Amino acid sequence: MHSAPRALCPHVEWAIAGVLGTRVNLDWIRQPAAPGTWRSEFSWQGEVGTASKLASALRGWQLLRFEATAEPCPTAEGERYSATPDLGIFHAVTGIHGDILVPEDRLRAALARAQREGADLQAEIARLLGKPWDDELEPFRYAGEGAPVRWLHQVV
Repeated sequence: MHSAPRALCPHVEWAIAGVLGTRVNLDWIRQPAAPGTWRSEFSWQGEVGTASKLASALRGWQLLRFEATAEPCPTAEGERYSATPDLGIFHAVTGIHGDILVPEDRLRAALARAQREGADLQAEIARLLGKPWDDELEPFRYAGEGAPVRWLHQVV
């Protein structure tokens, strides 16, 4: 959780607990990149699809900035969900080395948009790779010196 208003912090914990089926107490610290908000990181273990469920549970609150990642496992590719108030939610499939895997049909659609509508192909590809989300979230990703860090990802 990169940033959340203080009033939403308990609701975030309840939403995560509802997905994981266990009580969750996050260690919240102030988010210096957005005064008045709080941040926390949390590791979890779950079945394939848990990251999707977490992202779905959190996406309804427009004031949250968060990422949920699932590491690849023998039965599934990895996933990354990123969300910001301005951009909404981004989803990518990731390979064993963390690379974003862009499906062929999405690349073809980006090419077609660039040809048909005059869209900037470089911007289309950047969007497929989640660059706008990375650009917005980068200042929020660091907790500061000495802060506890717990990553939100799947470990199988």
